[in-house]
Amino acid sequence: MSAQGKETSEAQPNPKTGRERGEVIGGGLLWLAKWSLCIVAIAAGAWVLGTITGRLWVVILPVALAIVVTTVLWPLSHWLTKHRWPPALAATTTLLGFVALLAGVIALIVPSVADQSPELADKATDGVNQVRDWIQGPPLNIRDEQLDSAVDAIVTRLQSSGAQIANGVFSGVSTATSVLITVFLVLVLVFFFLKDGSRFLPWTHRVLGDRSGRHVEAVLERVWATLGGFIRTQAIVSMVDAVCIGAALFILDVPLAMVLTVITFVGGFVPMVGAFVAGALAVLVALVGNGLTTALIVLGVVIAVQQLEGNVLQPVLQSRSMELHAVIVLLAVTAGGSLYGITGAFLAVPVVAMIAVVIRYIGEQIDAATGSEPEEIDKPDVNDAVVGPTSPGASA
Repeated sequence: MSAQGKETSEAQPNPKTGRERGEVIGGGLLWLAKWSLCIVAIAAGAWVLGTITGRLWVVILPVALAIVVTTVLWPLSHWLTKHRWPPALAATTTLLGFVALLAGVIALIVPSVADQSPELADKATDGVNQVRDWIQGPPLNIRDEQLDSAVDAIVTRLQSSGAQIANGVFSGVSTATSVLITVFLVLVLVFFFLKDGSRFLPWTHRVLGDRSGRHVEAVLERVWATLGGFIRTQAIVSMVDAVCIGAALFILDVPLAMVLTVITFVGGFVPMVGAFVAGALAVLVALVGNGLTTALIVLGVVIAVQQLEGNVLQPVLQSRSMELHAVIVLLAVTAGGSLYGITGAFLAVPVVAMIAVVIRYIGEQIDAATGSEPEEIDKPDVNDAVVGPTSPGASA
């Protein structure tokens, strides 16, 4: 067959499908172009959303922290409400108890820091001198003149940066003021969330209508249950870490053991990264305060506890509450920390978990629409974890 006849035959429609190659290729390219435009539009929307979030971070941060605190305090407040306490009184009592607990923890930590800081500073100085002696010995054999010149260079650099340091002090004062304002806003928002949280979902359902409202209500219930599950299970994991590592610190008589225990508990709320940083700090304080042997023992305890967390607690508890792979958790913490610091690292995993809930729900509705399974709006049995009843009679 000639080349012209071959080309003519390829241009003819296939008798079995009734379609020619050009039509198939054109359809594929059109499909690819359509999805490429969709991806570009989604990326542009994500960029706009990120820009708005950055501009409104001063407002979004108190709301996000208030929601997290509310998930912790809601079971107690809801229990009081079910026992015929007025919602305002139940919210006030719960919030005051939370503030009193925080104040008690701070009051317990501050004296320990004040009493042991001078001793720790002296031991740190001794440690620096030991390092200096080691540097001067073999194999480095660095002379005193070289060390003195290095110290002089550091002092000169600090003196030349005096203006920057002064500006940092003023910005620190401004930051402290901002923190106080944020804490005040968080407490106020927590009060209203506890008091009126049961009205939010019915109000949202009523505003959006039955067709859209039922989907939004189901998604918000799942998101709330996921967030509450994350906070509760992470609190259990953090408590186990703090108790085990804290017990070792007290037994070994490590300075600032109480402070390090609290830091371990708080750091546990940042999955993977927080526990590592808290453990490293505990080992460093043990090295300065008690020497190399104690530091190695603390290091062994920290590694053992993290193995328990990573191989037993996290898979059993967190997989049920979030259903996120460890790689996603690590990337989320890294991205959140790089964008918004410690607060971003703390909030990154709950945000990603809530996004995953929304994506899974959309997938379920797609399966229902394509006939893979019957359409059904599942509402998880979260009991007191859900923000209040969702009866139509509730009002905003």
